[in-house]
Amino acid sequence: MNMPPLVPRISLQHFRTSIQLNAHLLALRNANVRTPVRYASGKSIGDKREKDQPKKKRKSRTVFKQYDLKNAEQFSLCDAMRYIQAFEVGRPPNSPKYDLAVRLRTIKNGPTVRNRLRLPHAVNTSLRICVICPPDSKHAEAAKNAGASLVGEETVFEAIKDGRIDFDRCICHQDSAQKMNKAGLGRILGPRGLMPSAKFGTVVKDVGASVKGLVGGSEYRERNGVLRLAIGQLGFTPEEIQTNIKTFMSEVKKDIALLSDRVNKEIHEVVLSSTNAPGFTLNGEFRSPNSPPTRDLSVF
Repeated sequence: MNMPPLVPRISLQHFRTSIQLNAHLLALRNANVRTPVRYASGKSIGDKREKDQPKKKRKSRTVFKQYDLKNAEQFSLCDAMRYIQAFEVGRPPNSPKYDLAVRLRTIKNGPTVRNRLRLPHAVNTSLRICVICPPDSKHAEAAKNAGASLVGEETVFEAIKDGRIDFDRCICHQDSAQKMNKAGLGRILGPRGLMPSAKFGTVVKDVGASVKGLVGGSEYRERNGVLRLAIGQLGFTPEEIQTNIKTFMSEVKKDIALLSDRVNKEIHEVVLSSTNAPGFTLNGEFRSPNSPPTRDLSVF
């Protein structure tokens, strides 16, 4: 006996829901409303299109970002030295050095501060200086007497081309500048910041006086709105560090004044640190009521 095919039973509630859904889809189609197609992750095609669109570029800063110092903890010179010496315990007093960082309020890609000075209390006395000048001239003799470690022309050119750069500063006499340029030393010394240039006062007429100024002298240059200089050895007294800081800050203010007609620069923050210690923002005072006696900071 043939049995009739089984017909799935649909409840009345399911039937009504199906009719309502079909009516809703028909209404959306008539209204030209496009239903978003979504992936398994839950994101729709529109989300993907928005992701593929290029992001709007943020406007780059024209000045270096500075932090508000009103709520920042600041220290006197003696207090900063006391904390720094705690980080340098067990190290020889002549190996680590106090470093001073001067943060400026200035624009990006503008004129920068660059200079050199001779601190009252020299920090680096082992500076190796190269002098490019005729080897048998009176200028070579004056450079050697002033403390130059390498003097000459062709011998210096050959050593530099061979990669034997055993000096920290390089000075050139005016009469040897043409030979130096023909030797093509710029691509070797330029990236190291050692290429003599009349702009920076390293192509000179009196090499003897220049060498004397460099021995025990220090150079500083603005990088990313910050000037950095080794301000003293760890064995210096607070009075010696204070004298060096005053000399350096006085020179920085003069350099800023020379650039005032081209760019506006202001001193924002002065930070003292060392080779192995963090930085401590200085408040301009020599010592605070809670500072230890200066004689205790002089013995390390």
